[in-house]
Amino acid sequence: MWSREEFVQRLRAVGEAGYHDKHPFHILMHEGRLTRRQLQAWIENRFYYQTIIPKKDAAIMARIEDPAVRRAWIQRILDHDGTTDNPDGGIHKWLVLGEAAGLARQDMVALRYVLPGVRFAVDAYLTYVKDHSLMEAVASSLTELFAPSLMARRLPAFEEYYPWVEQQGLEYFRARLSQAPRDVEFGLEYVIQECHTREQQEQAILALKTKCHILWCLLDAVHFAYVSPGLLPPLWGE
Repeated sequence: MWSREEFVQRLRAVGEAGYHDKHPFHILMHEGRLTRRQLQAWIENRFYYQTIIPKKDAAIMARIEDPAVRRAWIQRILDHDGTTDNPDGGIHKWLVLGEAAGLARQDMVALRYVLPGVRFAVDAYLTYVKDHSLMEAVASSLTELFAPSLMARRLPAFEEYYPWVEQQGLEYFRARLSQAPRDVEFGLEYVIQECHTREQQEQAILALKTKCHILWCLLDAVHFAYVSPGLLPPLWGE
């Protein structure tokens, strides 16, 4: 087996090599080179991914035997769905982002402009979580290791290059600056403790790579449709 330190280093190396912050679409975003419509398209397509996150976490929770672990994991669902007393979870915040960027809430909720490639990629993530071991499902969520640095770049990029996006729309990104480190600390420790062989450690690495590939595919679909070559599906929006 790899030592704890080497295992964590190898997990982090997955993000250094292939996290979607390196995708050409994100590079364009952070350099302020997206058009209004291109940024809107990303927001409305990424919303489909946001809707699947609590479903993914519910699928993981359903397989957890330890009540203490379930109590910790349920916070992820509450972060995205909100609570009865505070319904403004991540899904609500993303809808606010869409409205702040000039999108119609009803179109986002209806998933009217979600690209086929985005649907396939996001659905594949939920299927992966259901079909693989609990350890692998949790390991796939460790892309949160890389999220805080991405959010730290995204916030100033939006404020500098896309001032037409109203400030209240950026609350989702601000919230993830504190939520992601908390979540990944628990998830990382769980994966480390559940990997008892080198083979399991390698499975965890592969699970994290697979999640990175899924996020990359999501951006591939948006880039292909709205940047280059700019080919939207036929009958789009009808």
